[in-house]
Amino acid sequence: MALVHVLLGYAFIVGLIPNIAKKVAQDLKTFEVQEETPPPEEEPPPPPPEQPQTVQPPPVVSPPPIVQTNVAPPPIQTTAVAPERPVITPRAAPAPPAPPAAPPAPRLAQPAVARGDQGSWVTQDDYPPRALREERTGTSGVAWDINTEGRVENCRVTSSSGSPDLDEAACKNITRRARYKPALDNAGNPIRTSASRRVVWRMPDN
Repeated sequence: MALVHVLLGYAFIVGLIPNIAKKVAQDLKTFEVQEETPPPEEEPPPPPPEQPQTVQPPPVVSPPPIVQTNVAPPPIQTTAVAPERPVITPRAAPAPPAPPAAPPAPRLAQPAVARGDQGSWVTQDDYPPRALREERTGTSGVAWDINTEGRVENCRVTSSSGSPDLDEAACKNITRRARYKPALDNAGNPIRTSASRRVVWRMPDN
């Protein structure tokens, strides 16, 4: 295209024949030259991804030299601890020996025999004065022990007359007046026995 324009310009300049110029002009076919559309602009490439910044490791620092100092050890505190007392379990006391068996009771071979009149041991003259004035009567049941000498011991009331002074008078007079020939065992030895009686208290006849 640029060459055609150059030839035309040269022909006009040198004065070529007009026919030639006309003919050349006829031969030239005019056509509209369309400018080529420029190619679309290429998008710029995306920026490269950011590279992670490398973290520089911290500089290696050598530790300071260890300075050894002589430190006195802490004082050792001692506490006196009393030794534990051993637990002493008391032993059970041995059981006492069984008492010896009691000797068999002597067999009664002969009972005690009263001496004298038993009716004279307690009489109407032994009536307590206050009970006599109050005209109190009753029956005192009493019992007593006869020792190996035939005397009365440990007189006790087994059934009361209802008046303590009458009961006391019965035991008091029997203990003072009663006498026995002691009982004997089968070997002829005197042994202790017991006896009992009922004393009737009634008002004396006038």
